[in-house]
Amino acid sequence: MRTGLKIAAFTAAAAATFGTAYGVGSAADPVVAGDEKRPAAHDEHAAAPAAAADTTPGGLQVSERGYTLDLERDRLPGRTGELRFTITKDATGKPLTSYTKEHGKELHLIVASRDLTAYRHLHPVRAADGTWSTPVSLPKAGDYRVFADFTPRGEEEGLTLGAGLGVAGTYAPAPLPPHAATARTADGYEVRVDGELRPGTASELTLGVSKDGRPVTDLEPYLGAYGHLVALRSGDLAYLHVHPHDGRPGPEVSFTATAPSTGTYRLFLDFKHDGKVRTAAFTVHAA
Repeated sequence: MRTGLKIAAFTAAAAATFGTAYGVGSAADPVVAGDEKRPAAHDEHAAAPAAAADTTPGGLQVSERGYTLDLERDRLPGRTGELRFTITKDATGKPLTSYTKEHGKELHLIVASRDLTAYRHLHPVRAADGTWSTPVSLPKAGDYRVFADFTPRGEEEGLTLGAGLGVAGTYAPAPLPPHAATARTADGYEVRVDGELRPGTASELTLGVSKDGRPVTDLEPYLGAYGHLVALRSGDLAYLHVHPHDGRPGPEVSFTATAPSTGTYRLFLDFKHDGKVRTAAFTVHAA
């Protein structure tokens, strides 16, 4: 996870890699999928091919730059269980045990369903031998992707590795919620997005948080920031992680980001208030 200033450079590079930009939107409940069934294919949401793909987007590869995400098992017998994994150094075959902390953690773990209606931001614990573990509770059976976001010690640039995860049970993919300017959480918070992202150009998104119609002006720091934003591209689940500008504790949290490509995206904003971390989710349509 990188800071807001670093993200401007990171996302600009991503834009050069992927192509054009995307617009902004939102949707309802970020965790529980809808009951409506749909075909397993997601072609209607898939991103357009990149104009010039010299590198691969974050999270699409299980191995990159000499490191591999090695899940102990790629299938869970139920919706509640434990994830165990290592980040293996390809040159030696041994687990990585030396990391640079980003926002207070050596590694940040994201788990998202393939239909992008379920999302978890986890912080696993590392054992001395380099094995990471964390309990996980997922809302439904089906196909998920696990993203490990970290920076090896001694390296300037972080990386994000991704691997598939299956959860046993009957799987009924849900449609993406529609584009909207406002997202609501289950406990009454409302988040509104203002701003527009431009093709290949860093621009600002401002997310305003309110509850029961009143602006929230006392957001609490969460991992050293007042908000964290993750973007996943529908279809291939390409990963983009940004952080906000330094600012006030609400009601607005601002981000600088550049869209990687055309297509449909799902944005997940984590924020903390009254001692609890909450998530607001937005559906984003690329221009």
